[in-house]
Amino acid sequence: MIPNLHESAHFVSELCVAGATLGILYNLVAAMLILRFESPSASQPSASPAVTILKPLHGGEPGLFPRLAAFCNQDYPQEVQLVCGTQLSGDKAIEAVRLLQRLHPNAPIDLVIDERSRGTNRKMANLANMESLARHELIVLSDSDIAVDNHFVSRIVAELEGQKAAAVTCVYYGLAAGGIWARASAMDINAQFLPNVIVALTFGAAKPCFGSAIAMRKTTLRRIGGLRSYLDELADDYAIGKAIRATGGNVVIPGFAVGHVCFERSFRAFWDHHIRSARTIRSIDPVGYVGIVFMHPLMLSLAAAMTGTSYPLALLALALVSRLLLVSSVERAFRLERESPWLLVLHDVMSFAVFVSSFFGRSVAWRDHSYRILPDGTIERDG
Repeated sequence: MIPNLHESAHFVSELCVAGATLGILYNLVAAMLILRFESPSASQPSASPAVTILKPLHGGEPGLFPRLAAFCNQDYPQEVQLVCGTQLSGDKAIEAVRLLQRLHPNAPIDLVIDERSRGTNRKMANLANMESLARHELIVLSDSDIAVDNHFVSRIVAELEGQKAAAVTCVYYGLAAGGIWARASAMDINAQFLPNVIVALTFGAAKPCFGSAIAMRKTTLRRIGGLRSYLDELADDYAIGKAIRATGGNVVIPGFAVGHVCFERSFRAFWDHHIRSARTIRSIDPVGYVGIVFMHPLMLSLAAAMTGTSYPLALLALALVSRLLLVSSVERAFRLERESPWLLVLHDVMSFAVFVSSFFGRSVAWRDHSYRILPDGTIERDG
């Protein structure tokens, strides 16, 4: 019995060492690729069609007003219509939109307040309520927590024209709105999500589409059934991209990113958010999701140390250094403020806990509601 126990511990240790080593190498490769992901200078499209931006809102998020105002201050020669929507007549986000309308009386800013819920995915139900108000052929869907500069519209229109794309979508980096849990959430984007996306795009291993920004023409939107076709999708952005590609169109991801502002104010908010993200990814690619275990080299190194590997401190040190180099490359490439190394360690512990927990259950919490992920990737109210 004892020899078998020792043999099992040794086998687990060797697996963890192999996984940690692979993860360390992955971090170093990702760090180099991120430094090559450069934001281009502001560009103007050859033609400048008028644009409609659809913004689904939910609650008085920190910094919502300046994020919305950024879409009214674009360096763009044609009209940029901003359509904001909410499903609640008492939504605090309405105050920010009303203030924006008062300060920009000549700007085309529309507000839709429609309490009808047409689907399980409340964000998509909100967007579906707004769709008919879009005046222009070119439409951009963008989540309320996205921060952009004043060249965003010109860049995304230039990409849509220059690449002859059916749609353009943008990767994003994390920005914290203050507080330890918001900082940890932003760290998750910058230390885990963003590097994984850039590596996958570099090697053609993924075809994502992000709710940060999806630009397309009305004709494309009609071709994929309109926004009402995605009312029950959990990964609505992925489903939209998949539908566009299924019609023969391509979805271009340009070499610039937008900011994703994180506002989590408690551990519970952090946990619910990242469990939902993890289970969403697992529902999209269950086999590939298992493979990302090696992207947790720090925790694998710790597990190897606990099961008796040789040179445990050296392995832990290499894992930590590779993680610090990766985060440093993201901060440098996207000109972000430096974060404390201890926050990275805290994040890696929690991120691994989220990864393990994501395999046990199919329920997710989203905007004060609980849902269950169905085998086909759609969601239903839980309970």
